[in-house]
Amino acid sequence: MKKTSIIPIPVKNALTNIGLNLSVARIKRSLQMSLIEGRAGITHVTLTKVEKGDPTVSIGIYAKVIFVLGLIDDLYNIADPYNDYLGRRFDE
Repeated sequence: MKKTSIIPIPVKNALTNIGLNLSVARIKRSLQMSLIEGRAGITHVTLTKVEKGDPTVSIGIYAKVIFVLGLIDDLYNIADPYNDYLGRRFDE
């Protein structure tokens, strides 16, 4: 029996937004999908899934696409303790 996982709606929405943002970034840079696929070492199907925000794609694949698009600095901001308002409140 195949194990299924339920993706919370906020997570799905965030991934969809990330996928759209990556697609827009690629288009604004006038980069063809085949170029991103080659540089990231992924297939066309996988890049299509990334740009749709598919939750079955690994975070490593998303990170490679982010890197290829020159957006790697944005990845460092995820869960940054200096930007974690709730976490800082626990420190008080």
